[in-house]
Amino acid sequence: MTSPILVTGALGNVGAEVVKQVLARGGKVRAADMDVKKLRERFGNSVESVRFDFTDSTTYAATFKDVKKMFYMRPPHLTNVQRDMNPSMDAAKQAGVTHVVFLSLIGIENAKYVPHYKVETYLHKINMQTTFLRCSFFMQNLNTTHRKEIKERNEIFVPVGNAKTSFIDARDIGAVAALALTEEGLAGKNYDLTGIEALDYWEAARIMSEVLGRKIIYRNPNPFYFLSETIRRGTPFMFALVQMGLYTSTRFGMAKNVTSEVEKLTGRKPIPFLQYVIDYRDNWL
Repeated sequence: MTSPILVTGALGNVGAEVVKQVLARGGKVRAADMDVKKLRERFGNSVESVRFDFTDSTTYAATFKDVKKMFYMRPPHLTNVQRDMNPSMDAAKQAGVTHVVFLSLIGIENAKYVPHYKVETYLHKINMQTTFLRCSFFMQNLNTTHRKEIKERNEIFVPVGNAKTSFIDARDIGAVAALALTEEGLAGKNYDLTGIEALDYWEAARIMSEVLGRKIIYRNPNPFYFLSETIRRGTPFMFALVQMGLYTSTRFGMAKNVTSEVEKLTGRKPIPFLQYVIDYRDNWL
């Protein structure tokens, strides 16, 4: 019997793309997330749907049973890796998972304070075979995390200054992850994944303005005002603090480099930012 490929965070921007593209490559998928009903509504009978909660060990046995390869990601609200994520990595190892494709962060070697670095370190500590997808800023963060401010305030509110970001589309990440999960030869490697171009947020706002037909403004707050205002708008403190740290790293150039890894691996160029905004336009109307 073919082992299922486990996809954690299957309802998320990247996880859903991994599910879709593993299926397209003929893989058998076990889709894991907090809400089985939503998984079934989204994927129907094309996948096995299971409830998985990183912080609930009672969900581990059914999730990891018979799995050899898995796509693993950190939910944004989990910032204490040792407490909230290490137990699930231990359980996966004990259940027989041998290859983990982890959704990591570009420039992680220079950002050891972020949770992704701690996950990478722990996976190595327990001798897991890994493929680290070290991604630049997801385009889809603009239609999820930053959707409300763009839709309701016509602003992009991030403390990045003049720095450029090599935005990557989650669909491209999903394509690379599916390759790593279904083909041999990508284990033990790390890939810095970016889009085809690096843009500053004024350029991103200009493109969004053209596509949406209204003025979108890049506010460019200083990092500490960003932190206080983000918390005031309802974001939990620790999540806002991680955001501030990541954006501060971006401010100092961590996300500016453009790589050719997506094209080398998939045989096609990454999706441009303009195409992403066109495809997701309805999210901000």
